[in-house]
Amino acid sequence: MTAEAEVLEELKRLRARLPQLSGALAASVDGLVVAQDAETVEAETVAALTAAALSVAQRLSDATRQGGFRELLVHGEHGYVATYAAGRAAVLLLLAEPRTNVGRLHLEGRRAGARIGELVDGVLERMPRQQLSPISRPMMRPPRP
Repeated sequence: MTAEAEVLEELKRLRARLPQLSGALAASVDGLVVAQDAETVEAETVAALTAAALSVAQRLSDATRQGGFRELLVHGEHGYVATYAAGRAAVLLLLAEPRTNVGRLHLEGRRAGARIGELVDGVLERMPRQQLSPISRPMMRPPRP
């Protein structure tokens, strides 16, 4: 099974564990879709916006000396948009209904982000550096201790 297929399976398992999720998407830190399980959004647009939000969140975290990016939660009128670090090269985005238990959302999102990070970072580590395009090179700094 390819890493992309494994990431998609992880997204599907996550949605099965959290029925209040209306979508899940894994993207590179540069805004490219890795895998998606979200029918109600334009994946490419959301992935690009996620990359922009990630950049701002990283800068805010650095400016306030809070360490490396871990997660970002947006609470809108119609639900939540939760973004989690997924290794050094990817990010996990979850769309959740307003009635979602946010604690459970964080618990499951963090676990899935870690698993997706292992999958994506593992593929990048096995590739020779010269084969990586600038887009696929890890851009995210590892969390500070």
